[in-house]
Amino acid sequence: MKRKLFCQISPTTYRISVQKCRCMRHLRDWTSGKTFAAEKSDEPLPMLIYRHKSLIRRKLGNVHMDLQENKAVNLSLAAPKVTGILIHPGETFSFWHLVGSLSPKKGYLEGLAISNGEPKRGTGGGMCQFTNLIHWMILHTPLQIVEHHHHDGLDLFPDFNRQIPFGTGTSIVYNYLDYRFYNPTDATYQLIVYVTDKYLCGELRADKAQEYTYHILSEDEHFVEENGIVYRCGEVYRRIIDPKTGNCIEKQLIRSNHARVLYDTSHLTITSRS
Repeated sequence: MKRKLFCQISPTTYRISVQKCRCMRHLRDWTSGKTFAAEKSDEPLPMLIYRHKSLIRRKLGNVHMDLQENKAVNLSLAAPKVTGILIHPGETFSFWHLVGSLSPKKGYLEGLAISNGEPKRGTGGGMCQFTNLIHWMILHTPLQIVEHHHHDGLDLFPDFNRQIPFGTGTSIVYNYLDYRFYNPTDATYQLIVYVTDKYLCGELRADKAQEYTYHILSEDEHFVEENGIVYRCGEVYRRIIDPKTGNCIEKQLIRSNHARVLYDTSHLTITSRS
């Protein structure tokens, strides 16, 4: 029998492990010498780099709609803590540095959370959708993603009006699984985020135009059965384009997917692999 990790022994040891991870992250940040983005501006920077919005209430398998409604509340609480943030040259954006911990005392409700590859209830659930939005916009810039976690190797829900390629999502847990990016350019960037009745909306702006544009696409996406298990496979690429000529100057592989499908696969076209 495989020996249990300390965090798996009981709920108490799990909470101890979580607190240890949080303390270690605070210590590493304190001693890292990094400058984290902290300044905000109510005035939008002049150049619109990218704009995107994501539907808040989505059909996600058998997830109860009360979790979707609670997610809307959670997003509306977190968005004001991020919107307007300026990321100056040499600064690092940290989602958790801005949003902070999520608790009922702050008004956060139980929303959809993913734990050990399963959908569950969790206070403040829905923040992954927030960092998904930010990540998608950052992929359209030369900003460097320095911390990014996936719901690794899992395809949790069937597609429902999917707008962006599978595999471009994020996974976060306060505060030791963060979403971070660094600004290596000579431009200042700004994130503007807000919630409407239906959507989480975002804009990425800058004080000057970018040299290149970016296009994200998936290729060879398919489902395959391996030893009785269905996987979603494919690659996600980023094309860097010179706007003056329209030529692609570089094509980067940013994600290779091989994700176990955890929903009903009867409607999928599946190939077999011996």
